[in-house]
Amino acid sequence: MQVSEDIRKAKDIIQVILKSRKILRMYPENNPMYINTLQENYGKLKDYFFYKDELTLAIKQNEILYEGEQVYHSAEKEDNFALFFFKDGLREISFKKGLPADELEAFIKIISLDFNRDVMDDDIVTLFWERDFQKIQYVVDELILSDDEEYEEKAVQEVKEKAATDDDILRAYEEAFRETEQVKDASIVPLVDKDLQMLLKELDEDSADKTTKLFDILFEIIHLSENREDYEDLADFFRNAIEFTTGRGDLYLLNVIMGRLHEVAENRDFSEEIRTFARRVMLFAGSEPIITLIGEVLDGGQETDEKVLDDFLKHLERSSIVPFMKILGELKSIHARKFVIDALIFLGNKDIAILAKGLSDTRWYVVRNIIYILRKIGDKRAVDYLLKTVKHGDVRVKKEVIRTLGELGGAGVLQALRDCLDDADAQVRSSALKSLSNMGSEAAKRIILNKINDKPFKAKEFEEKKEFFEAITRWKDDEVYNLLISALKQNVLFGRAKNYEVRACAAFALGFMGRRECLPLLQKYRGDGNKLFREAVVGATRRLEHGQ
Repeated sequence: MQVSEDIRKAKDIIQVILKSRKILRMYPENNPMYINTLQENYGKLKDYFFYKDELTLAIKQNEILYEGEQVYHSAEKEDNFALFFFKDGLREISFKKGLPADELEAFIKIISLDFNRDVMDDDIVTLFWERDFQKIQYVVDELILSDDEEYEEKAVQEVKEKAATDDDILRAYEEAFRETEQVKDASIVPLVDKDLQMLLKELDEDSADKTTKLFDILFEIIHLSENREDYEDLADFFRNAIEFTTGRGDLYLLNVIMGRLHEVAENRDFSEEIRTFARRVMLFAGSEPIITLIGEVLDGGQETDEKVLDDFLKHLERSSIVPFMKILGELKSIHARKFVIDALIFLGNKDIAILAKGLSDTRWYVVRNIIYILRKIGDKRAVDYLLKTVKHGDVRVKKEVIRTLGELGGAGVLQALRDCLDDADAQVRSSALKSLSNMGSEAAKRIILNKINDKPFKAKEFEEKKEFFEAITRWKDDEVYNLLISALKQNVLFGRAKNYEVRACAAFALGFMGRRECLPLLQKYRGDGNKLFREAVVGATRRLEHGQ
């Protein structure tokens, strides 16, 4: 791509940014104008990055340069895009290849703010720094940000002394700029990501150190407290400190504090009043505000040692079940949902009745997760609650509850599974059949056999009939074997196609029975004219001959 073409594209990008700046001031985020303008802007940059890895713009007082060529110019004092950056010390802006759309949108939102209003406390450089751009870098004149912030005052003072005209005011303003430029040439330092990350890390570590010291002091005060009023005030301090620590994402420190509180609560050398105080604070750490903050921290992508989370759960009581269930349906990340599910598996065992209330949630995915949690807990007391969920309107929920009932067993389960064999949905019927087969009881076998012997059974689709015959091979007794032999031999004058499907299913199932005495009979049908039946016979014969 030629240099002149690069310059043209750079000009186009600046013009689209200017357009976006105006649009974002006028329209809300859900407006088509807002959305289309951002898409146009992003498309221009993507087109440029197809050939280039970086778009770097040099900022002057009244112009913007690209590779030494002017791509923007304005001599106006108002609505001067170059001056807008220049007066806050920005001297260079670079857009890097791979710039994400949300980062570009954030950039345009910042430059669309009205920095002339009294309510704006921050300058543009501060807002850029807070946003922590990854693919947008900038160079700042540090003198403008520090000692020379009074350059406007210098210009005003000169005007007052001269009692000048408007032209004198402008000249004084420009002279103040030139004075600034004379001393800043060797002082322009880029604020790179590495420097910012190092600064943030130091601030974070410093804050963490102070928080730890604060908790040390609070634990010391426990022993100095003398009356109920002291403990009430101290409890407020602890709650605020715990909420602050959790909000910062320091779950390790939170776990350490819970451990120390647990030691106090269990130490009989302390007074009952102190021990009660410790238990109250621990209950707060498992309350809705803290559990919600933990969910937000994990949902934000923060990696946390699983052992820290597991140890934290050991300090919680059953009162934490409801807050965990509340956030279960709100979390977006798999990591966060996994922790909440594991937490409910651990805590739910303390009170199945409270956990089962989640089965009434209006969101199908929450109900399915609660059923999964009850299955993992494996407490048969959950069966009474689960039986009420069998008729849930969502197939995914019904499949999960059928599987869980099959694993838990108990009164009423067999009847529920038998009813599910007649469900209108094939997936539900299949799940019920598998659960009955997995139960392996004599009663479950009787239900499956009765279905196979029912007259309507032949009318089922071939694949569903095949599932029934495969399920019954869970019981390798004479009753099942004789049923399969009888079905294999059955011949009819009417409905021969459906009858052949049943015979093929019987041959298929015999291959799983492992009883080689049926081989002579199977060999008899190897040349049968019906392809489906013949292939099933050949497959079963090979399986039995090779002991598979």
